[in-house]
Amino acid sequence: MSSGNRWLVLAIISSALFLIVIDMTVLYTALPRLTHDLGATATEKLWIVNAYPLVVAGLLPGLGTLGDRLGHKRMFLAGLVVFGLASAFAAFAPSPALLIAARVLLAVGAAAMMPATLSLIRLTFTDEKERAFAIGIWAAVASGGAAIGPVVGGLLLEWFWWGSVFLINVPVVVLALALGAVLLPRRPGNPSSPWDLLGSVQVMIGLVGLVFAIKELAKRQPDFWQAGVSFVIGLVAMVIFVRRQRLSAQPLIDFALFRNPRFAAGVATALTAAATLIGFELVFSQRLQLVLGYSPLEAGLLILPIPLASFIAGPVTGIALPRIGATRVLWGSLMMSGLALAAYLALHNGAVFLWLAALTVMGFGVGAAMTAASVSIMLSAPEERAGMAASIEEVSFEMGGALGIAAFGSLMSAIYSRAMILPEAVVIADQARDSIDEALLLAEALPADQAALIASLARTAFDRAFSGVTLAAALLLLAVALVIWLRTRGLSPEDKAVRPHH
Repeated sequence: MSSGNRWLVLAIISSALFLIVIDMTVLYTALPRLTHDLGATATEKLWIVNAYPLVVAGLLPGLGTLGDRLGHKRMFLAGLVVFGLASAFAAFAPSPALLIAARVLLAVGAAAMMPATLSLIRLTFTDEKERAFAIGIWAAVASGGAAIGPVVGGLLLEWFWWGSVFLINVPVVVLALALGAVLLPRRPGNPSSPWDLLGSVQVMIGLVGLVFAIKELAKRQPDFWQAGVSFVIGLVAMVIFVRRQRLSAQPLIDFALFRNPRFAAGVATALTAAATLIGFELVFSQRLQLVLGYSPLEAGLLILPIPLASFIAGPVTGIALPRIGATRVLWGSLMMSGLALAAYLALHNGAVFLWLAALTVMGFGVGAAMTAASVSIMLSAPEERAGMAASIEEVSFEMGGALGIAAFGSLMSAIYSRAMILPEAVVIADQARDSIDEALLLAEALPADQAALIASLARTAFDRAFSGVTLAAALLLLAVALVIWLRTRGLSPEDKAVRPHH
């Protein structure tokens, strides 16, 4: 393939990847308005956000190997079609339930495309340095795209209704389809490559069960029986999946790959970076609007340093990796992000430029971590397992995002519910203790003095919960960085360098 076409292929792949990852976070700045317009409850709001990454994570292992079987170009183009149709459906969804259904359909299209993006890069770029740089671009789009989602949402909501955050996908899909059909390399798939639909269903049940249990326990009045049953179902499904894969001659996920410490460290880094980035942005974007009173556009602009730093970190890290070594970047970038988030927590009530500087450093660390994780995972697997390696990398990112939303969103709800003490003199539904959105919505029907009191109490409770979530995210980053350092410090310099697997 000519040099020009290689980079044009990368541009097509990156544009589609941008749509996939931005849909994880583009709703963040739209959530307050969307929740108000559709009358969504706190639980519905979390499922509107979380249905997408959960379904993507569940389908990725199966659809990654299906790409090896049918050909990655075919899977990529089919996924684009589904994604475009689902975007139009989501834009005009009249109720929370239908919006959740549209988000599930979006996830099906994203899961079909996502493994193909990395696999096509792996097959298109044969030079080691070019490939590392191309994967750096991929990682920059993956981390920066997710981070810039709230900015795009804020810009659109300044002039349009919340459905525009989905409708904007459609013209990009049409252009990528037209160019991709002509320019993407057509490599025949391997008909003997297995496709384990049952395995994908098991992963999906496991993830949904475990996340449902987390969300139920975070409620103001949790149903412990329901949470327990859900947890057991999820855990059993995951155990059956792992056992079945270990016994399979051609598994969806080859767990033997995790014996490679660089591969395992890459997966842990992708999970952690995605969980903290996406979970933190969920609560940060709401604080900017609901507590500090910024418009969606202003909130998006204040988040902008995070994605900009992530975009810059991707290609810079891709160039530097062969000299520095992947594992050093893995734990070093997580450590940088954790310290920066701790600094933000100390400064977040001070001057804006100070906490923006801390968030910029955090964004750079996350971008570097995602690049090092992608390169470590992809170049630790043999070429014939490119689809599997790509799906594992992307499962790590999507599962990290889903767990970040579930864990940090649920922690936020739990702390808020306990911190929100309703005054006896004010007659208001207990739902005001479920979320700040519901408290502010219910306060609209109260006399002005009581409404101001409820709004003040809700914002104070939310701020307390926000501090707890930010501290938890910083500690998670630092703890995983320490574990990766301890697990990889004995590796020889050759093992620490980024080298393709032969």
